[in-house]
Amino acid sequence: MERERMEWPDGAVGALSIVVNVEEGSEMTVARGARGMEPVDELGIHIKSPIRNYGNESNYLYGIKAGAPRVVDLLDRHGFEASWTAAAMSLENHPELAAAIRERGDEPVSHGWRWVHQFKMDEATEREFIAKATASLEASCGARPFGWLSRYFHTDNTRRLLIEAGYDYHMDDYSGDVPFLDRATVPERPMVIMPYQLDTNDMKMWTDPAYTPRAWLDYARDSFDWIYAEGLAGHPRMMSLGLHLRIIGRPGRIGALAAFLEHVARHDRVWVTTRGAIARHARGVLGG
Repeated sequence: MERERMEWPDGAVGALSIVVNVEEGSEMTVARGARGMEPVDELGIHIKSPIRNYGNESNYLYGIKAGAPRVVDLLDRHGFEASWTAAAMSLENHPELAAAIRERGDEPVSHGWRWVHQFKMDEATEREFIAKATASLEASCGARPFGWLSRYFHTDNTRRLLIEAGYDYHMDDYSGDVPFLDRATVPERPMVIMPYQLDTNDMKMWTDPAYTPRAWLDYARDSFDWIYAEGLAGHPRMMSLGLHLRIIGRPGRIGALAAFLEHVARHDRVWVTTRGAIARHARGVLGG
């Protein structure tokens, strides 16, 4: 069978994309006009009543107050670039994090204006949602986003609307380990599709309480080693590592991220970079 592959710059045998998701400060709450509380909760507690879940709101705030400094410190220690998939409202509410992203020179990626589902939006509403997210993130980070990640569900219109809004790549795709071009949605403007991976995402430690930081580390390290070995064998590919400040930023979990980054740093033929840089490279290779 034909195998996915993409040549990376400077003889790298693998690319690593570190994705830091920022949802804290834009999660659902009646205090921000939502009909109810945020259902994503480490304790799995959710009731369908129009009341505030103060406990979960404070759990999200932990990601900003304690988690973010730990994650930034580790990235700085290794000099690794990251892509920050941020809900725009999160950075509006926490400008100190936007400042840290600017200071690092990292890439802002749009995770929507708020961390809400798009799948019920009509075309006009979704177009406005994309425009608000784009303008807000550019104001917060000093650079506009060129990549987009939805809150998992999106509409049949999403990709076309992103192209119309000037986006270069879309990452709501889990189909492989190599970027590719969507030449069908708007034939005169092919869009780079940057596959993302859910299996190496730290969110699994919230959705499955039995999934320990050690298990996550072993899985992430094994994934990296396999991608690296495939690259050495002549089939270079990409790995994505999805992080959340309120999850990996906890004292009992941050050591797993530290160990993973140290493991990566011991390999000299891996390209650790932003999704934007990978997308630009892919477009050049694929002729888009």
